[in-house]
Amino acid sequence: MRRRDFTVGATGLLLAAGCMPASFEYEAGSRPWHHGPEGFRNPPGSPERGGGVVDWADFFWRRLGRRYPPPALPAGHVRPEREVLGTLSGPERPDGFTWLGHASFLIRLAGRTVLIDPFLSDYASPLPPLGPRRFAPPALVPSRLPTVDLVLLTHNHYDHLDRPTLEALAARDRPLLVTTLGVSAYLADLPFRALHELDWHERIELLGLEVTAVPAIHFSKRTLFDRNRSLWCGFRITDGRRVLQTLGDSAAGPVFEELARRYAPPDTLLVPIGAYEPRELMKGSHCTPEEAVAIGRTLGAHRLVAMHWGTIALTDEPPFEPPVRFREAAARAGYAPDRDALVPAIGETLPLT
Repeated sequence: MRRRDFTVGATGLLLAAGCMPASFEYEAGSRPWHHGPEGFRNPPGSPERGGGVVDWADFFWRRLGRRYPPPALPAGHVRPEREVLGTLSGPERPDGFTWLGHASFLIRLAGRTVLIDPFLSDYASPLPPLGPRRFAPPALVPSRLPTVDLVLLTHNHYDHLDRPTLEALAARDRPLLVTTLGVSAYLADLPFRALHELDWHERIELLGLEVTAVPAIHFSKRTLFDRNRSLWCGFRITDGRRVLQTLGDSAAGPVFEELARRYAPPDTLLVPIGAYEPRELMKGSHCTPEEAVAIGRTLGAHRLVAMHWGTIALTDEPPFEPPVRFREAAARAGYAPDRDALVPAIGETLPLT
């Protein structure tokens, strides 16, 4: 296949996966800023994604036109399954959280099991085996997870809304699901006990927990025709004593100063540290490790936990560069290594403080 033909085909695939930039004209009105006549948009002052058609075509060619060998995994990057299962066994296990890989976390809080953005499949793509393939296995496959009470989905991209995983969980456990506006349309045929959609700053109480959707700087797309038709967000989860917050996928921007004024500092903040190069293309949707730390400091987070790296190659940075930069930036910002700025292994369980 000639390069030009392949690039055209790859562009169509990545469009479906939600990777092309677009711009909209919005009218002023009584609706919230992020609601517009053609879809949702990021908070005021957010960075915009750059790059022209050639830049994006070259990016697609690098991601899909070549078959990169999977990187060698460092020792200890993925915990053995038997160790993971041993940590999670027993109905009286203490509150804590387990990194399943990428942006997926299994959380035990107030006796409930919460799953965030469970991507446990091999491909983040609408057309496997095309598209990005994970190079590190998930900590557990869906059938090996403990019973899940509640699923949180931050947005509709394939590396966050993973239909095969959600189908298995819905059929097995019938958990509750909380997501953002418009996302439930992709899941309406699945047998969740209930699906709840939240706008930014809306909150809901379920199972003794309070969940609040908070703004993020990103975008949504899952097909050729639904760009920004559903919303994206981060989540704050609390049992009334402790607050765990995930940024979801987000760039850096002034909205986090607003969040710092509006909400108490989170005890634990899950921050995305990967998928940031080429910078001009990714600056409007993904933060760098340094920006992730700065967001944490702005929010007053007591502890940062790195995520969205070390699992699947979505962009151009070396796959194991993000944690090095994250640790260095966290130390400069005053976070104590291995106490306040954590880089867990896939499958590692850490206590909630």
